[in-house]
Amino acid sequence: MRSHEPRSTSSCAACKLLKRRCSPTCIFAPYFRSDEPKKFAKVHKVFGASNVSKILIEVPEEQREDTVNSLVYEAEARLCDPVYGCIGAIALLQRKMIELQHDLALARARLARYAANYSTGVAGTELDRLTMTGLGMKLRICYNIYIISGDEGRKKFLEGQKIILQSY
Repeated sequence: MRSHEPRSTSSCAACKLLKRRCSPTCIFAPYFRSDEPKKFAKVHKVFGASNVSKILIEVPEEQREDTVNSLVYEAEARLCDPVYGCIGAIALLQRKMIELQHDLALARARLARYAANYSTGVAGTELDRLTMTGLGMKLRICYNIYIISGDEGRKKFLEGQKIILQSY
């Protein structure tokens, strides 16, 4: 744990920013080292030193480092997006994930259609290939051909497909 590491004689980043003497019992010292002044500056700007101090005192010592890391992450997110903070980043990632799941479902459906056409000997048309690339992504299908007839051959054929999705 960081709090048991030997401290250097210099003040921690918090005490330097607050322009006060750093005591051996400083609650900030184990988590805001003197070589990371921007880390505490961001947390101080968003939460304030007294609030961070109160939070750290209330949290059990074994959880303080994780708490500080969370405060730093939230402070950086708040400075980038003052309204939503890290919730805005999470919401953006969730929207992207839903879009990608939708694109993947479309690609799988088209792949199943092409596999069915291929197994019956009917090749896809040029129009189908154009609509496939109209998904907003490039879809490349690498076929592994098996010379096995019947349902077993179709199963192995579908297992051998490789789908590579690339955004434009």
